[in-house]
Amino acid sequence: MLSRLALRPLCVLCCAAGFLVFPAVAQAATIDGAALTWPWALPFAGILLSIALGPLLFRNFWHHHYGKFAFVWAVLALTPMAALHGVDTALAALVHALLGDYLGFIAILFALYVVAGGVLVTGALRGTPLTNTIILAFGTLIASVIGTTGAAMILIRPLLRANAARFHNVHVVVFFIFLVGNIGGALSPLGDPPLFIGFLNGIDFFWPGQHLWQQTAFVAGCVLAVFIVIDVWFYFGDQKAVAVDDEAQQAPLRVRGIVNLILLALIVAAVIDSAIWKPGISFSVYGTTLELQDIARDGVLFIAALLSLWLTPDEHREANGFSWEPILEVAFLFAGIFVCAVPVLAMLDAGSDGAFASLVGAVTAHDGQPHLVAYFWLTGVLSAILDNAPTYLVFFKLAGGNATDLMGPLSGALAAISMGAVYMGALTYIGNAPNFMIYAIATERGIRMPSFFGYILCSVVVLGPVFAAVTYFFVMDQSWSSLLHLLQLR
Repeated sequence: MLSRLALRPLCVLCCAAGFLVFPAVAQAATIDGAALTWPWALPFAGILLSIALGPLLFRNFWHHHYGKFAFVWAVLALTPMAALHGVDTALAALVHALLGDYLGFIAILFALYVVAGGVLVTGALRGTPLTNTIILAFGTLIASVIGTTGAAMILIRPLLRANAARFHNVHVVVFFIFLVGNIGGALSPLGDPPLFIGFLNGIDFFWPGQHLWQQTAFVAGCVLAVFIVIDVWFYFGDQKAVAVDDEAQQAPLRVRGIVNLILLALIVAAVIDSAIWKPGISFSVYGTTLELQDIARDGVLFIAALLSLWLTPDEHREANGFSWEPILEVAFLFAGIFVCAVPVLAMLDAGSDGAFASLVGAVTAHDGQPHLVAYFWLTGVLSAILDNAPTYLVFFKLAGGNATDLMGPLSGALAAISMGAVYMGALTYIGNAPNFMIYAIATERGIRMPSFFGYILCSVVVLGPVFAAVTYFFVMDQSWSSLLHLLQLR
């Protein structure tokens, strides 16, 4: 039987889905991004600062009231909209944020979190540099197949158990976020939400894998190499590292909860089918159009999660240390982020007529061609603070929004946008949803994770030089052979 906490995320989804039974009584007004000025971004800045400073300044109070913070900032974003632009506009913005963006986002995260949480990996795992490297490399490889969330939720707990005896283990989790939670998802629409949005907008399913594998191999290889150096240094310096006993070392690795692997396959199939199956049936909910295939997909995801809870023995989740708190924190905080981001995204979507015209103008070179470096860095930096999925969509539209052109003559722009959104989602805890779940699970296990700004400092130090190299060798129209040629000269 589900606990009271277990029902809370289900209630969030059910309440949002409840909008579906009420047809729109009138054509809802839409928000005009060109009419908005920078103060409209203050609630968004406020919720980001709350997430950054709350756990740092008042940890216990924040832990018990983060949902209320998210609610207050969302109200502060919607109330001026209702007062100045009409209740219809504010309601339309709320419905679009919850149903058009948030519902699909949280449904797949919820399903992957629950289903992956039922997969129990047992046996002897010691947190040696070799073991950690294998886990991170394996997670990076499978992230494009079962998603960064699925890969992260399956592997984070075994990784934490393997490194529990080590005195220095924070860096292991940080690099896990870099590689498994972000970089590894760059080769498939299933890997990361931004690429899935591109898939829904006409980008070929295999395009990321065919055009981004060299860049992804380069980034993952560089980051993994840095990790190996750091982990070896800490491992041999750890005076308090305790080896498991001989009996534990002889215990074979086993995977339990196999039914959840079948459910993961069902989730993957549902996501792919939602982009292939086009029945042409849609519903309008206060100005937001919902396609039947998307509703069916979210329904299958929800059912897969319920089946996992029903079919998986409770002791598997107990052995995993499974709890609802990480997904609850993501659900409530990202609901607030999605609502508060509405005016910010509207201003970005207004292009040269919006408050962020200078940023938009930066992506176009003097000759009218797309400025690839600007696309890469602006998409990336904004993805780190706005969440990478909606940011990808904004720059996808700024690049023309035509899938045929973006896979053809404008393929450089599409590659820059895709890499920026996926890779730089690792720069902050909120750049990609798995980041925050990994952080919450590690914190729950007693790992003293870096603060919001401390994590940013770590990510910039490690990833900044790698992204600079990507800019030179790949984004600035330099081919892979340029790197090989440089290495040959040396």
